[in-house]
Amino acid sequence: MTSPVSPHLNSAPPERRSVVVVGAGPAGLTIGNILRAAGLDCLVLETETREFIERRPRAGVIEEWAVHGLQQRGLADTLLERAQRHTECEFRFGGQRHRFSYTELTGHHHFVYPQPLLVTDLVREYADVRGGEIRFGVRDVELHDLETDRPAVSYTDPESGQRRVVYGDFIAGCDGARGVSRAAIPVERARVARHDYGIGWLALLAEAPPSSDCVLFGVNPRGFAGHMARSPEVTRYYLECPPGDDPDNWPHDRVWAELQHRLAATGAPPLTEGRLIEKRVLDMHNYVVEPMVFGRLHLAGDAAHLTAPIAAKGMNLALHDAFLLGDALVAHATSGDSAGLDGYSDACLGRVWEYQEFSQWLSEVYHGASSGDPYRAGTTLARLRRVFRSPSAGLAFAESYLGKDPGH
Repeated sequence: MTSPVSPHLNSAPPERRSVVVVGAGPAGLTIGNILRAAGLDCLVLETETREFIERRPRAGVIEEWAVHGLQQRGLADTLLERAQRHTECEFRFGGQRHRFSYTELTGHHHFVYPQPLLVTDLVREYADVRGGEIRFGVRDVELHDLETDRPAVSYTDPESGQRRVVYGDFIAGCDGARGVSRAAIPVERARVARHDYGIGWLALLAEAPPSSDCVLFGVNPRGFAGHMARSPEVTRYYLECPPGDDPDNWPHDRVWAELQHRLAATGAPPLTEGRLIEKRVLDMHNYVVEPMVFGRLHLAGDAAHLTAPIAAKGMNLALHDAFLLGDALVAHATSGDSAGLDGYSDACLGRVWEYQEFSQWLSEVYHGASSGDPYRAGTTLARLRRVFRSPSAGLAFAESYLGKDPGH
């Protein structure tokens, strides 16, 4: 809501911070850390508990430029010690294995570091090391007066039940696809571009060691399957399924039978099976909010754009937003330089649309074979063969898969 703050019978005295950050995901916590490193007073508000956000299963692929960005800001020490470095991926189609070494082509690699671990690192650095203020479990968050020079966030304190108001020079809306920040922008003031793929993915976590030393993509007439290592003991799997499917339709035996079939290839050993510790259906869709700024509210991460996990780009885009917004807020506060804030939305959206396009391209590669359309199936296999037979096509795919350094 963007209505003015109204008095409340059970209200605490109002507070003021330079920046109020709504949401403690990778974007919000990175922005908070950047602000704290510059000595700015900020407040992070989060509706969930600290324990919840440190365990919430999310993405695990971080692009090399994003890790460098975290490292430059003193936020990557634990990541660099613990993350896996991936240099290859493998496509399995037509009953054959096709290994793709993107590091050989580009000299760059991926880091695999589950988002809960990154969030844990960022919370610790922000709250425990840099002394940043963060309030968990807040309820009924509302945004106010966003087009004035005194925007505010109000919320209910979970312990006292009191209504609290915090004024800030700026508000960073980092509370995801279902948060209040995105909803606070009037529909007539922003364009929301949306794309539904018409497919679902059954997202699985298996208590089983990885069955390959790299990410596997199974392109199969019965549906896409994916294999991604998360740790030496846990593996992430995906199975294409109907959108809105019920996870209960996928008992243990059916899941493993489909994974074994869709990821089978000549010379490949069977997958190592194990107990399924997570099972949920994700409906594949994307959206982009333009512009990402409304008055003194700046959106970042999934509040501004959602990229289906097809290309593993979501967390990377959130970090890109956070670097730009955090640095721009510091420049404005310390030197009065507003160029970064003025150009923030355009700078973010250029990369957002590149990643959206790649996600759409890759979706056709993953799902064309199972579409039931012989034409789509044929063009899917043609795309895959071209990646492996043409050095220039392979390089183009590798650059998009890895993500370009935003500084180049």
